[in-house]
Amino acid sequence: MRKICVVTGSRAEYGLLYPLLKEIQADLELKLQLVVTGMHLAPEFGNTYKEILDDGFHIDEKVEMLLSSDTRVGVTKSMGLGLIGFADVLNRLNPDIVVLLGDRFETMVAAQAAMIANIPIAHLHGGESTEGVLDEAIRHSITKMSHLHFASTEKYRNRVIQLGEHPDRVYNVGAIGLDNVRQLNLLSRKEFEASIDFKLGAVNFLVTYHPLTLKQASSEELTTALLEALDYFKHANIIFTKPNADTNGRIIGHMIDDYTQKNPGRTVSFQSLGKLRYLSALQYVDVVIGNSSSGVIEVPMFKKPTIDIGNRQKGRLKGSTIIETSEQSEEIIKSISQALDPIFLKSNVEEAVSIYGDGMTAKKVKHVLRHVDIDGIINKKFFEVEL
Repeated sequence: MRKICVVTGSRAEYGLLYPLLKEIQADLELKLQLVVTGMHLAPEFGNTYKEILDDGFHIDEKVEMLLSSDTRVGVTKSMGLGLIGFADVLNRLNPDIVVLLGDRFETMVAAQAAMIANIPIAHLHGGESTEGVLDEAIRHSITKMSHLHFASTEKYRNRVIQLGEHPDRVYNVGAIGLDNVRQLNLLSRKEFEASIDFKLGAVNFLVTYHPLTLKQASSEELTTALLEALDYFKHANIIFTKPNADTNGRIIGHMIDDYTQKNPGRTVSFQSLGKLRYLSALQYVDVVIGNSSSGVIEVPMFKKPTIDIGNRQKGRLKGSTIIETSEQSEEIIKSISQALDPIFLKSNVEEAVSIYGDGMTAKKVKHVLRHVDIDGIINKKFFEVEL
């Protein structure tokens, strides 16, 4: 059996990987090895490794690496701990392929350890661009360490090739997050309200706001502007999901907590909704607000508008349902008002189609992982793109 080691370090990443984990687990020719790290093992982020167990997966290894500090020094030290941990774990598991998704710092150290161990790396969501965060450099670095590439659009596939990866090893499979939209049995409105102990209103917002790690303005200033904009819409009920363990993420989390305490009844916040409740929420909210990739990739499948704030997702391909805005509160207010406008909804949202695939990504990726010839795949040559 071919041993496929999948690494997950955050709630969002696990939600995306879930359909692929199920595909690998069900294949008699493959052995799933699951390594859990990062936010999953931190009590302050909800110990979300328990959700993985509840979903019926066996966790083969845990890599403790996340320090309590989210300063730049703290994140760097966490990466050092993670590199040591992954060196031991990969030595014990000895997988045939390591599967990584995205661009977080936990993913970066897993790639480094696998590269040094001469283990082929399969990378999902390479070739994308997010100009406002360090993820941009991390993502392209992982691409250069990887041997199999699963891009979410043809443009991103071409960008991976532009980075010198051979076209035969770069696949356009679509965005794997859409698989959950197609496959999960989502909660009814009543079930969803009961699951979060919160009553939806006539107008509802879902807000996820992450720090901009390359932005000079402070997280306090940027979050204050967002919260001031939300104050303008006092008729709206708001569901917050807190940021990942990025630099200054805890600052944003504390400010959200303060805001919800001052606005009881119309606001609620969660460290993690989990994939089922999050996707279920998208059925019932009117606008998704923030700077998360899900607003660009998954939300359009629900025919809902997204307010994309700032530069975190700058560079990603975006459909007609996405409204880009600056971090100024006045501009955010204008954008939310536009998203609620029936004329905008009719012309830009109701007939929108996904630009990120058909929701069958996991099967395509699993097929490659099972059948691809990995003999000699470690020895890469730089593919020259003819200009």
